[in-house]
Amino acid sequence: MYHAIVFLPLVGFLIAGLFGRLIGARASEVVTTALLFLSCVLSWIAFVNVGFGTGATRIQLGQWFASGDMVVDWAFRIDTLTVVMLIVVTTVSALVHLYSIGYMHEDPHRPRFFAYLSLFTFAMLMLVTADNLVQMFFGWEGVGLASYLLIGFWYEKESARAAAIKAFIVNRVGDFGFALGIFLVFVLFGSVAFDGIFPRVGDLANTSFRFLGFEWHALTLACLLLFMGAMGKSAQFLLHTWLPDAMEGPTPVSALIHAATMVTAGVFMVARLSPLFEAAPGAQTVVIVIGATTAFFAATIGLVQNDIKRVVAYSTCSQLGYMFVGLGVGAYSAGIFHLFTHAFFKALLFLGAGSVIHAMHHEQDIRNMGGLRRHIPFTAAMFAIGTLALTGFPFTAGYFSKDAIIEAAYVSHRGGAAYAFLCVVIAAFMTSFYSWRLYFLTFEGAPRWGHHGHAAQAAHPVAHGAPPDHEGVAHDERSRDIEPPTAAPHEHGAHGDHRPHESPLAILIPLGVLALGSLVAGFAAKEWFIGHHYGEFWKGALFTAPDNKILNEIHHVPLWVALSPAVMMALGFLLAYAMYIRDPARPARLAAEHPVLYRFLVNKWYFDELYDLLFVRPALRLGRFLWRTGDGRIIDGLGPDGISARVIDVTRGVVRLQTGYVYHYAFAMLIGVALLITWYLTLGGAGWGGGGAH
Repeated sequence: MYHAIVFLPLVGFLIAGLFGRLIGARASEVVTTALLFLSCVLSWIAFVNVGFGTGATRIQLGQWFASGDMVVDWAFRIDTLTVVMLIVVTTVSALVHLYSIGYMHEDPHRPRFFAYLSLFTFAMLMLVTADNLVQMFFGWEGVGLASYLLIGFWYEKESARAAAIKAFIVNRVGDFGFALGIFLVFVLFGSVAFDGIFPRVGDLANTSFRFLGFEWHALTLACLLLFMGAMGKSAQFLLHTWLPDAMEGPTPVSALIHAATMVTAGVFMVARLSPLFEAAPGAQTVVIVIGATTAFFAATIGLVQNDIKRVVAYSTCSQLGYMFVGLGVGAYSAGIFHLFTHAFFKALLFLGAGSVIHAMHHEQDIRNMGGLRRHIPFTAAMFAIGTLALTGFPFTAGYFSKDAIIEAAYVSHRGGAAYAFLCVVIAAFMTSFYSWRLYFLTFEGAPRWGHHGHAAQAAHPVAHGAPPDHEGVAHDERSRDIEPPTAAPHEHGAHGDHRPHESPLAILIPLGVLALGSLVAGFAAKEWFIGHHYGEFWKGALFTAPDNKILNEIHHVPLWVALSPAVMMALGFLLAYAMYIRDPARPARLAAEHPVLYRFLVNKWYFDELYDLLFVRPALRLGRFLWRTGDGRIIDGLGPDGISARVIDVTRGVVRLQTGYVYHYAFAMLIGVALLITWYLTLGGAGWGGGGAH
């Protein structure tokens, strides 16, 4: 069964990738989607067998390679953590495949698209079933490759190509740290297999390791290097810049990357290595601080974004920060619980955004929307459910998992926990505000699309939060989102009667399924993930030290702590309602009153500009110097190329002397004789004569 779960998506990739042109787009869609749904059904069976039975096992596929003391196997590690990830990955991926049949129906390259989707899923399944760090790294790099292919799927667009390259390069930075961490683990433990590492963690608790001229606590250093990889893959603060730009790919890709696969890989890796992190409190503090900073930082940027997909993208970045806070404080199951629930409502929001984009004929600017609830009521209802779950409305999926992380940050005594508690509570308020802002601007109010809506917006260009042009806001390419739209909307703008329409069933069915999960997943799973049945469910798949009682302590927090997420959620909703329903002109007034702060947020804290200044431009200058000076002047001018060029020049000069005319040669001989006589008379004769007299 586990072989089928992992390799069925690979079979779909091979069929669609190799024979897509032969069998056609429709057959490619059907085959890959059917195989994913079969893998999904088998994953749910495995979840029941392992999570509620005794089905944990290790499946040996064969030996990958052996080099000295390093022996790396192909093997599946099947435990509760694995099967939780299996259902998350295969469920969301299967629904994304079905959704893509409707969303991508006009694209002529659908076989290639569905092949990439299946490759992505296969790589993620290899990652979560890995029995050792090297096999995990194989899946890790596989999802990186597939994300590059999917983000740049529309490679004719320069922005899509740039976004794909950016994602690839930023992740290389994190993956470099991850690779170093794997090397260090092997040096310390003599093994990369989890069964060879975990039992020996206690033996190395006080071991030091010299690195970069300093003595480090060995396990702390290993965990920091491994977490560096998680920062890149899960888009944490400082290595987050690729994630919003990944929206250049098709919307189903955004849902797959943000909900179930690539960005959750780092969270899964830290949870899988919980025995290492439990023995490295310094590394846990770093995880807490980075996660909390990401939760707060990304939420501030989400407040002012106007692209419907980018708002949800920054929400993903922020929620990943919550997950790492849960992992860092030692509540590993709470972090995975939020990963589990987040997959449902974040996939719902992304696919709901895709349904809106489909209805609006590829318009993505929420300032060109409004009043859509009357035209696409089902999509609006599903989007509202996703928003409720994301903001933590009582008894929805996000309510149980996000509140558990906030409470865990409060009761934890680890370094950085108090800072994390403050950040995640404030982020909960901002999450509610920007989520309801997105919903109100998209689905409520007066229509701002079509002829009449556009005319109304032209009359009041700052009515929806963008500052007027005279405020001096930089209108460069990166900050173009802050300009009020002045050109007619896309395809629909030219036809005032071309109204938005509801999406086809292939798009709506996945929305309904994900909405159901967004409502009930948290309530159904809370007792098993973080409640009284925690131990019998996880069965040791997540390790906690004997003195780690945090899952018991979160049920005994003060009342104000337990109520703080709900209060923040309600305040964010009320503020968004007041600003975008009751007084829509207020956001523009605030932006005009605080232009510096607005520019700071809308330009994403200027991280792109900072990295461009610190890394991109120096790298370009260095490359240009090496190209023009090193390659052009030195290698081509003085090296082998230069020597060969000089030889050719001399040869060509000599060849010109060989004319074949006798009188040319006679003239040259006369010149030689004249030179010889002259030398003899002036120097040679005098020297000889002097010698004779002597």
